[in-house]
Amino acid sequence: MDLSKLKLSRPAAFCVLLLAVLLLVLLLIPGKDREEDELPIGADAICPNLFSSNDRCLLPGLDQRVEKFMRRWDLKGAQLGVMRGDSLLYLKGYGLADENVEMQPGRIMRVASVSKLVTAAAIMKLCEQGKLTLDAKVLGPEGILNDTSFTAAIRDKKHFRITVEHLLRHQGGFTLRLGDPLFNSLDFAAMNRLTEAPTEDELCRIVLHRRLSFVPGKSQSYSNFGYLLLSKVIEKVTGQSYEQYVRREVLAPAGCYDFHLAGNFYEDKRENEVRYYMHGNTELVPCYDLSGQMVERCYGGNNIRGLKGAGGWCCSVVELMRFVASIDGRPGVPDILSRESVDKMTEYVDKHTFSLGWNDTDPKIGWTRSGSFSGTAALIKYFADGECWIFVTNTSTYRGHHFSRRISLFFSECRRDFSKQLPNKDLFYPDWE
Repeated sequence: MDLSKLKLSRPAAFCVLLLAVLLLVLLLIPGKDREEDELPIGADAICPNLFSSNDRCLLPGLDQRVEKFMRRWDLKGAQLGVMRGDSLLYLKGYGLADENVEMQPGRIMRVASVSKLVTAAAIMKLCEQGKLTLDAKVLGPEGILNDTSFTAAIRDKKHFRITVEHLLRHQGGFTLRLGDPLFNSLDFAAMNRLTEAPTEDELCRIVLHRRLSFVPGKSQSYSNFGYLLLSKVIEKVTGQSYEQYVRREVLAPAGCYDFHLAGNFYEDKRENEVRYYMHGNTELVPCYDLSGQMVERCYGGNNIRGLKGAGGWCCSVVELMRFVASIDGRPGVPDILSRESVDKMTEYVDKHTFSLGWNDTDPKIGWTRSGSFSGTAALIKYFADGECWIFVTNTSTYRGHHFSRRISLFFSECRRDFSKQLPNKDLFYPDWE
C-alpha cells in the first residue's frame, strides 16, 4: 500500500500525528522503574498477592495468640504464613497496613536482611548459568570487579584473596570496627570529610581503601557491605541492574512478581506497600542524605534502597513463602535451583559458620533467616520436619535485631499448640470458585 496516496482530513491527520508523538515520548522517556517492571510473565501466571486475603484462613486460637504477641511488643501490623511440605496452610494479616487500613497478607513490607537469601539464590543461579563460580576472585586485576574505580582504591592486597563464597559466608575480612558504612551514613561522612551523602561507588572506594581486619576465609564477621559487593558482582557479570536480573531470572521463575527494592521515604512506597512505624518514645534523627532534615528513622534515617542485596527488598509473606518453597529442594513447588545448588546453600559446616544466604542450617534444628532494621522485623524459620513459619511486621521494637529470638520462641509455642489444627488446604493453589 502506498501511504503517500492515502488522503486524510486535516483533523484525522492531526490525530495521527499526535498519536505518533505520544508514542515516541513513551518510548524515549522511561517511566518509574519501567526497566525493572518488565518481567517474563506467562499468560497463565498468577501473582499470589492477588488472591491473598484474611478470609481464607480461620483458626481463632492461633489468631488470638498472634494478636497477644503483637500487643506485647506494640506492633502496628504483621503477617504470618505457615507452610508444610511446600503446601501453604495458613496465611493471615493482622493489625494495620497503614492508618485506618487493615493489614492483608498480600501487602508488601521491607524484609531487611532476609534480602540476603534472595541475593544468594541469584549468585547460585549465575553459577548454574556458567557465568560465575563460588571460588571466583571478586577484586583485583584478576577479579570480577576489576575496574580501576575499585582496584585503584585498594592498599591492602588481602582484598585480592576475597572470593564470592567468602562474601556469602561473611568471611571477606570486613568488620564493624568503624561502624557499618551502610547504616551509619552521618558518621561515615564525618570520618571521610564528606559534605554530601556518598554515591554507591564512592562508598565502595572508601571502604576498600581501608585495611581488612582478617585474612579472607580465616574468620567471619557479619557484613552488609559484603552483600553490597555481591550486588555489584551480579551487575557486572550480567550487564543488568541488580534488581532487574533478580526479578527476571530468580523471582519471576519462582512465581514472585511483587518483589521490589524499597524506597527510603513514605512518598516512595509502592502502591501495595505498607506504612512503617517506630517503637514508642523514639526521637527524630538527621536524614541520611546530609540535608539536615529531621526524620523518622524508618523514613530517611538510613538509605534503604542503597542496601540492594544486603537488605533492600520488600515483599509479602505469601510471595516470600513461594520463594522459600522454590529453593528448599522439596517437590511440591518446582525449584528454581538445582539440587546441588540447594544443598550448597544449606550445607551445614558448624555452628560458627554462616550458610550461604541463610543465617544457619543446622539439620537438627532447621534453617533460619532473620532481618531487621528501623520499622521492620522478619523471620523465616524452616524447621527440620519440613514445616516453615514466616513472620513479618511493619514496626520496630526496642530489642532491635534480637527481636528475631522472640519471634522464634513464639513460633515454637504456636507449633506446639496449633500445628495439628492447621487446615489441610494448599493456599498456593486457591479454589477460584
